[in-house]
Amino acid sequence: MQFDLFADEALPSIPGLIYQADFLTPEEEKGLLEIIATLPLMPARYKEYESKVRILSFGGLYDFNTHTVKSSPALDARLVPLRNRVADWLRIEHGAISHLLVTEYLPGTQLGWHRDVPVYETIVGISLGNPATIRFRPWPPDVLTSRRAVSLEVMPRSIYKLDGEARWGWQHAVPPVKYPRWSITLRVNRAKPGR
Repeated sequence: MQFDLFADEALPSIPGLIYQADFLTPEEEKGLLEIIATLPLMPARYKEYESKVRILSFGGLYDFNTHTVKSSPALDARLVPLRNRVADWLRIEHGAISHLLVTEYLPGTQLGWHRDVPVYETIVGISLGNPATIRFRPWPPDVLTSRRAVSLEVMPRSIYKLDGEARWGWQHAVPPVKYPRWSITLRVNRAKPGR
């Protein structure tokens, strides 16, 4: 299922998923890509597995062995304006966004099915460079899950938000990309325990 790329409202099949095209201008995207080119991205690690995506985490790095957030660099000052703009888009205090993750996907790179780690509530993603597909399937998966999976084409400079059911009731994945792309994921800490 494909969705209107220019929608600025919840997608009808997944409550809590908001997508907006052209959140950034081409000039803003170029500036962010220039910043990313200077960052020391490293392969992501998931337990014993080293991913092909390269990342840099600001405001904490989740350790999949201990299931805790470990220290990581403070937010790069050059990314503070983006963090503040996203907070304004969410209508929250700037400091409520506690985590920012920069991810690089080279051709052939993918990200498997997952839900973001449970220490965060609202998840926001910004897509840079080239289009990509994000697939969603209900959580927990069952025999019918693959039949109920939906896809969202995310365009460069777009923004999306996962909240509520989209955050907790669905997994998401990125199939292998054809062209280089980058994403910036911003996360808001959870205010309540459980899930």
